[in-house]
Amino acid sequence: MSDTARKFGLLPMLGHTKGKRSAVTCALKCDNACASAVCNTSSNSYFRDIASASVSRRAALGFGAAGALAIAFGGSVASAEPALADGGPGLAAAAKDGFGKSKLTFTAIAPVDAAVDAFTVPEGFGWQPIIRWGDPLFNDAPDFDLFGQSAAAQARQFGYNNDYTDILPLEGAKDRRAVLFTNHEYTNESIMFPAALPASEARAISRAAHGLTVVELERKNKNAPWSYVKDARLNRRYLSDTAYELTGPVAGSPLVRTVADPVGRTIRGTLGNCSGGTTPWGTILSGEENFNGYFVSAGTSDQDKRYGLTSKPTARQWELDDPRFDTRNPGYENEANRFGWIVEVDPLDPASTPKKRSAMGRFKHEGANVIIAKSGHVVAYMGDDERFDYLYKFVSKNTYRDGKAAADRRHNMDLLAEGDLYVAKFSGDSPAGEIDGSGTLPADGAFDGAGEWRPLVVGGKSAVAGMGVEDVLVYTRLAADKVGPTKMDRCEDVQPSLLTGKVYVACTNNTDRGRIGKEGATEVNPRNDNRDGHVVEITERGGQTSTSFDWNLLLVCGDPAVNKTAYFSGFPADRVSPISCPDNLAFDSVGNLWISTDGAPSKTGLADGLFKVTLDGAERGRVEQFLAVPRDAETCGPIIHDNERTVFVAVQHPGEDGSFDAQTSFFPDYVPAGTTPAAGQVRAPRPAVVQVFRTKG
Repeated sequence: MSDTARKFGLLPMLGHTKGKRSAVTCALKCDNACASAVCNTSSNSYFRDIASASVSRRAALGFGAAGALAIAFGGSVASAEPALADGGPGLAAAAKDGFGKSKLTFTAIAPVDAAVDAFTVPEGFGWQPIIRWGDPLFNDAPDFDLFGQSAAAQARQFGYNNDYTDILPLEGAKDRRAVLFTNHEYTNESIMFPAALPASEARAISRAAHGLTVVELERKNKNAPWSYVKDARLNRRYLSDTAYELTGPVAGSPLVRTVADPVGRTIRGTLGNCSGGTTPWGTILSGEENFNGYFVSAGTSDQDKRYGLTSKPTARQWELDDPRFDTRNPGYENEANRFGWIVEVDPLDPASTPKKRSAMGRFKHEGANVIIAKSGHVVAYMGDDERFDYLYKFVSKNTYRDGKAAADRRHNMDLLAEGDLYVAKFSGDSPAGEIDGSGTLPADGAFDGAGEWRPLVVGGKSAVAGMGVEDVLVYTRLAADKVGPTKMDRCEDVQPSLLTGKVYVACTNNTDRGRIGKEGATEVNPRNDNRDGHVVEITERGGQTSTSFDWNLLLVCGDPAVNKTAYFSGFPADRVSPISCPDNLAFDSVGNLWISTDGAPSKTGLADGLFKVTLDGAERGRVEQFLAVPRDAETCGPIIHDNERTVFVAVQHPGEDGSFDAQTSFFPDYVPAGTTPAAGQVRAPRPAVVQVFRTKG
């Protein structure tokens, strides 16, 4: 058993994880969510109750073969925002070129064994880290010293376990300067610190290793790799004591007031940041996800139970240092309500105050990704990363200004402060008997159907009986339970395509589906014991602001050699790379979908990686593995700059199962035993942002 297990007690998921998923990750990242009671005990109608009729929805609506073709080939783009297809707001310039013409060509790598401690890329490509845990951001920050860490040093260095990442070019820099944003999801003290380090200092360093980082980059030309710039003007760390402004309807509410913030408008820090998104006006959105694992609570109220808050000591025990992390302390009863939001950061203004956007609801946000509707409204899609929880959509009250004036950007930076919030209800077109939990395709040859966005807040008013707006937004899960949405298999990243308006939802997995007392298979979640996950494709019927949609499953993931029901939109299963546990999503400039994974194919022990998926034409559903990450690591934050033949990923928790004295990974420095490390190198795993680039051809 690892030092982590000895330090924090037994690991409930030890011996229960499948594939390469680590029980240590379960303990530190999500507070053993899969070993705990399911938070959602609501009795929403099962999907199979909706689809129980023996006649399919298509037949009921009178669709024949011609109608089906119109949906598949004519309606797919036409039912997205017409403005997008005509070069409207948010359209990538390459849309007119169609899919599949990317300059980033490669031969898919073979799957890599999970025990291999290597970063693997295709032939003709190379890789190097841009920035690693502990790299100094400022001149007054020391070089990283594994045996001489301190909280003061970490506060001026790059944080731990980088997740969402984006690179924004700086105006007027001629492709040679940019700014990188990344968030830091959680820490693994067992492999970070030597045993001799005092526990209180380890906790302080851990707090400083959380939060967010902005750092400037530079390169010689657009074909050269990036390096980070020490002490650049825009460099910034967002720490546990950084002030965040709470905006929107909950700002000032009694539900978020504490003794330290009696007016309920200023929150210290951000926790459990996972994925995110980048807005058209140049800000970054970051999702506060597993915040519950940082708080001790009474754990007895409906609100506590629905958000996974308990009375047990936390893994990191920050409650020993700061009373706000124990909500049983007088005056801090509402502290946990101040986390679980979407955070908006302006990376171009180091003096700006980051915002927490209460209008977008409070739950375990994987992230938020936006698209501009034809009407000019900003539409954000968000997943709640919990077994049997929901998919959400936010529509801004005001509209986007497509201008370069400073006043336009200021206007746009307030668009997420007000708007309408919805939750998704899916129905299917197959008889209930054909959805048996095995993942076998129904007779019509596809998992598909219709859906609606059910309102939670509309026009500034609650749409949920018995709950006011503030209650709906602070306790969004409880509000959603009341309107009967569809329970999903861990909605993680949700990405709208800027070329078609279609929306893609990564459902990572749900091994509880179909167990005794738990909801069974539904057509949008068609497998019981869903270890490998799936990807949903949504087409909004009347554009992004519509309240109805059509959907299908793009992928039902797995290794076809092991899982015979793995499905790739009809593409031959023997010609794809095996893929499991889709997590983060991204698009290249011509509309191909890229998927990073967290869990690896079941029973095969393969490393996680990054995969390209073709969405259009004869090769729709083709999955090709581009890279694999080192031992115990997860692939996060993909960025695809295909015009420059470059890809970026955040490598999170390499060597997770090791201990400080018995490391299992040495990524990315790979210092050989018995040799002296170069400046800044260590012989231990360091989460890092990595760039992959063409070296020949």
